[in-house]
Amino acid sequence: MTPEARQSARKRLAGLHVLADDDPRWKRDPVAQARAACAGGAAVVQLRAKRAIDREALAWCRAIRPITRESGALFIVNDRFDLALAAEADGVHLGQDDLPPGRVPPEVRELLLIGHSTHDAEQARRACQEPIDYLAFGPVFGTTSKQSEYDARGLPALGEIAALAGPLPLVAIGGIDLDRVAEVIRAGAAAVAVISAVAAAEDPVAATRALASAIQEAAR
Repeated sequence: MTPEARQSARKRLAGLHVLADDDPRWKRDPVAQARAACAGGAAVVQLRAKRAIDREALAWCRAIRPITRESGALFIVNDRFDLALAAEADGVHLGQDDLPPGRVPPEVRELLLIGHSTHDAEQARRACQEPIDYLAFGPVFGTTSKQSEYDARGLPALGEIAALAGPLPLVAIGGIDLDRVAEVIRAGAAAVAVISAVAAAEDPVAATRALASAIQEAAR
């Protein structure tokens, strides 16, 4: 990936990130969630397969990849750069317990965008010294969609992280719904990541469309 292509891809990270999640609570599987997200105008779809075996996760990856290509959304795989490469995804998202971004092989770095989850200012400072393309921060608000050992961080903390992130796109996650999108963007986030706001919605396409529209309006 040339520096120009990487910079162009980073700009596409702004907006709504929908995490297609394999939690059995959701009525729809990750592929159906991804399809709805793309139909509703999500900027990014991230596969979050915490329960599936590799074969199943890769099958989901390969099913989601053409859906995102058709809609123009970026496709990111949570945790696993090997699965991201196998599925020709656009990027990989790494958590605090995953392989550190700096340990990702350079030849992989040439092919994938890299995102990194952070939960406090010290983690964010360290992450900004790593070869990453975007910074995620949360949970901003309380959430039951994913387990976290961290309490809700709040909007002031999000604003602090936005200042630390500098030119890196900042993705806010954790308990964000339609009523909270605007204040999250105004606090400094370039993007908002959601799970249950789409996965648990009766009409996930409409939910995605409303969230994406609210983000665009707040960013103006």
